[in-house]
Amino acid sequence: MANAKQRRAAQRGQQSAKAFVGDSFTNFAARVGLGTGNQAADGRYSTDYISRNRLLLENAYRSSWICGQAVDAVAEDMTRAGVVIQSDIDPDEVETLERSMVSLRIWDELCDTIKWARLYGGAIAVMLVDGQKMETPLMPDRIDDGQFKGLLVLDRWQIQPTLNQLVKEFGPEMGMPEFYEVLPAARALAGQKIHHSRVIRLDGAQLPHWQRIAENGWGQSELERLWDRLLAFDSTTQGAAQLVYKAHLRTLSIEGLRELIAMGGKPYEAMLQQIELIRRYQSNEGMTLLDAKDKFEAHSYTFSGLDTVLMQFSEQISGALQIPLIRLFGQSPAGFSTGDSDIRNYYDKVAQQQDRKLRSGLMRLFKVLHRSVLGRDMGEGFTFEFAPLWQLSDVEKSTVANNLTAAVVAAEGAGIVERGTALQELRHQSQTTGLWGHITDEQIKEAENDPPPAAELDDPNADPDQTQAAGQGPGASAPADPHDGQGAKPQAPDSTAKAQAGGAPVRDSAAVGRLASWLHRLRIRSR
Repeated sequence: MANAKQRRAAQRGQQSAKAFVGDSFTNFAARVGLGTGNQAADGRYSTDYISRNRLLLENAYRSSWICGQAVDAVAEDMTRAGVVIQSDIDPDEVETLERSMVSLRIWDELCDTIKWARLYGGAIAVMLVDGQKMETPLMPDRIDDGQFKGLLVLDRWQIQPTLNQLVKEFGPEMGMPEFYEVLPAARALAGQKIHHSRVIRLDGAQLPHWQRIAENGWGQSELERLWDRLLAFDSTTQGAAQLVYKAHLRTLSIEGLRELIAMGGKPYEAMLQQIELIRRYQSNEGMTLLDAKDKFEAHSYTFSGLDTVLMQFSEQISGALQIPLIRLFGQSPAGFSTGDSDIRNYYDKVAQQQDRKLRSGLMRLFKVLHRSVLGRDMGEGFTFEFAPLWQLSDVEKSTVANNLTAAVVAAEGAGIVERGTALQELRHQSQTTGLWGHITDEQIKEAENDPPPAAELDDPNADPDQTQAAGQGPGASAPADPHDGQGAKPQAPDSTAKAQAGGAPVRDSAAVGRLASWLHRLRIRSR
């Protein structure tokens, strides 16, 4: 009877366990799988809410270099190279905008904004416009010369978003706080209310809807997800450091040691004096004196395997942060790899973060900066691209510039593209090579309206060498008349092939000469 009850209870337990496990693999006899009563079945994921503990995050940022590197590395790389402005404005005005961004420390403030967003879970950069109230919507068309004074960075612990006043207009900011109230502890603008159009907001790690509500609409600290990995890495590092003190241990066996310690007095002091003499004179030139019954031993500790354990924790932190080891730890990859592929993949990730988190805010900032520095609205053709982090060497830039310029010149000389298109292609390659960046839209328009070269119009003032090469100048053989019985002798096939083969360099050099003289004329006109 008891066995039957036990079998029925076991069957009910198996059925309930199967209902709990679902479609996962289980083996109740071997206790393998979830819900089978093993240790792994009781594993759970819990939330520590590290992002809400400001002091803990600040202590980790100040005292742990790996925490500081996890916060700073991405922020510094996102703002290190700046942007390349693409607009129809004069190149001198582009340089004026770039100098203004440097003098106003725009990139430094944006870097700090990203840092505190990654550390605390959110931060804002307030655009300081002199003469406009902070609680009113931003009005770029009413900004006069020099009114933009830069950015003020405030982290999430210095401001309070108005959760009962949200943006209701359709758009990307719908549902976001309409105002941000500056707390008294802030370094500036204490007690003021800031309209959302005047801030560049950056969040930390994205959270689901209900979790965002629990965090007052902010994101999560980048350190929270890998907090347990950080503790494991630092604990292993400190444990390995402590083992250094135990790498070489010496032991001395003394007969009747307990009795000597219990007796005390002169025998005990004599023992301590003997140990002190051993410690003082035990060296390469010294000598260790022991009683015949005493026993001295040395024990060494080997550190084999610790480097593998530390490397595993390092790789886990690197994977969690998506920062390669060579950037996070300054550690070169093992084997034949140079680490270039890892760095390129990381730079692609940084470029994605730039487009997602910085582009919209920077476009708003450029509208304000354009009005304040140049005194007029930003044109519709104004745009920018983030400068690539992977920089070519001077030799690589020179090689790429020569190849691209030769290809454009050859295409224009062959008539494949027009001169205006050739100029546009030359200016476009300035993002990579740094050359031809000062070609303006006016020069491109002049090139589109410029007449063809003299050789193409059969101009008598054309270059005789080019004209002769094209078969139109003096000395060029006229085509034979088909009705003339005494036409020119047919040319041998070999000589014809040689003439056609030799004509390509002549045509390329003529195209280069035409484009060079044409660029020279544009340079003279621009002066």
